[in-house]
Amino acid sequence: MTTRRTLLAAASAALFPLPLLPQAAAAASTTAHRKASGGLRPPAKQAVAAGSGGAVSSVNPYATQVGIDVLRHGGNAVDAAVATAAALGVVEPYSAGVGGGGYFVYYNARTKTVHTIDGRETGPARMRSDSFTDPSTGEAIPFDEAVNSGLSVGIPGTPATWQKALDAWGSVPLAEALRPAARIADDGFVVNDQFRAQTEMNEARFRDFTPTAQLFLPGGQLPVVGSRFRNPDLARTYRELARDGVNALYHGDIGADVVRTVQHPPVAQGSTRTVRPGLMERSDLAGYRAILREPTHTAYHGLEVYSMAPSSSGGTTVGEALNILENFSLSPSDTVQALHDYLEASRIAFADRNRWVGDPAFSDVPTKELLSKEFAKDRACLIRPTTSLTSPIAPGDPRNPAGCTPPGTGSQEPYEGPSTTHLVASDRWGNVVSYTLTIEQTGGSAITVPGRGFLLNNELTDFDFTPLQKGVPDPNLPGPGKRPRSSMSPTIVMRDGKPVIAVGSPGGATIITTVLQTLVNRLDLGMTLPEAVAAPRISQRNRTTTEAEPAFLDSSERPALEALGEHFVLAPPTFTPSPEIGAVAALEFGPHGTVTAVAEPQRRGGGSAMVVHPARATS
Repeated sequence: MTTRRTLLAAASAALFPLPLLPQAAAAASTTAHRKASGGLRPPAKQAVAAGSGGAVSSVNPYATQVGIDVLRHGGNAVDAAVATAAALGVVEPYSAGVGGGGYFVYYNARTKTVHTIDGRETGPARMRSDSFTDPSTGEAIPFDEAVNSGLSVGIPGTPATWQKALDAWGSVPLAEALRPAARIADDGFVVNDQFRAQTEMNEARFRDFTPTAQLFLPGGQLPVVGSRFRNPDLARTYRELARDGVNALYHGDIGADVVRTVQHPPVAQGSTRTVRPGLMERSDLAGYRAILREPTHTAYHGLEVYSMAPSSSGGTTVGEALNILENFSLSPSDTVQALHDYLEASRIAFADRNRWVGDPAFSDVPTKELLSKEFAKDRACLIRPTTSLTSPIAPGDPRNPAGCTPPGTGSQEPYEGPSTTHLVASDRWGNVVSYTLTIEQTGGSAITVPGRGFLLNNELTDFDFTPLQKGVPDPNLPGPGKRPRSSMSPTIVMRDGKPVIAVGSPGGATIITTVLQTLVNRLDLGMTLPEAVAAPRISQRNRTTTEAEPAFLDSSERPALEALGEHFVLAPPTFTPSPEIGAVAALEFGPHGTVTAVAEPQRRGGGSAMVVHPARATS
């Protein structure tokens, strides 16, 4: 009898039907390498795929192909999501991996219920509220010194998330879900423009850590587009996790290597960078737990919107903004007014997020009240059709809505790293996963664990180093065992107990606005899901300026919104040198098991969407 084990082994083998060639020398030209490799190419990439039998969308074709192969060989959406995430740890190592964390949202078709896993990293037991301040001055330490250090590294939650998801809802063991990713790490993947650009953006700090330079700057040079990038150390790490389970990290040798690296960062000889040691102990790893949480929930024009509860602020902030917008009539016939309302709702929701949301184990987070229709109506009264609010506005009190009082002055937006990655998966039984995972910055802390092949996160810089506003309690200060506030917003939208849309994005705090704008585009402005994803983005996060992509700055809506008081600035580069906001992966579900998978057509180099059984093209 054919077993699931042999089916997934076949899925792994299907990724590379031809013999793989060694990585070309770093100095070789792209053309020369392609000739030498016999024209080897990665899996085909497309931004939209429609069909049935299940679907996967992610930022990378290797990872999406892994998920689709798992589905084609009998796996379910959870199996595919974990396998896809593990593959992203290989081909998107600057955004996610063993050394990071994330949030997993799952729809169970049998029970018609939504479940979530909080796999966010935690602060070590020795972390204190002033760990990111200079003891001689009481001021925050330079951000660069915080990021590129052991001090920024939180206890990883990604492997625990994978295990918890598979134990609860998967159909294969972790060893089988890791098999395809280990093969890619061993055999290698073709370097694309995106991977080289991200390496180049991080080159200076990568050179300051010996194992990072050895892995990601082969031969001391940037990886060449078209060359083969291999990571045998990561392949061995995955196989150790497959053999010994996640205890290899939380109680075993992998964890010992992580702690040693955090406490004694492997700084390159001659580096002048100030690199602070971290506070992590092996007991911190042993005590880590991924947490099953109730999802956030709100209704929007008859749809049910489920997302991630605190420690993420994604579910509460997207949900509050949607609740505010429900008080207005957004119409494609007046996109300027619709965009104005969207920006104002986001501005207000971010003011409330920054004041109230943190780790619920340490703060009394008013999640229910933030998502109440009464509070949304109270906050919506601040929005005027002919003028924009002036940021930063003060937060409201969700427990004591005060009517339409003047907005006052609030705190500036805290910094949050812009990287991360997102995937969505569905299966033939109707189960759905929306999963966002991260190591924080693009390139994380820049510290690679020697011999292990993965970068460590810098998630603890998501804590506020000092209180955002003097005299106002801050729920997001560092603490022992505490989870820093996140903006990750993996979301599932439902109607009558069945999924309609699954969506999410990377992008730090812009994750919230990206998911919100995508939903507004699709649900209110009449766009198809591919159009909603591709549309130019703008992001207002209770700041004095609103970030915008170049296409929006060239649009006719810009001057009209500026006349209402908006001040637009070009979005900063995040994943690549291009000014981009977010990188959506999404699914939309139709009748009779049909599904449309959508990835970015251009942002982040373009994503990859696939379905198990593609629909036949019609003339």
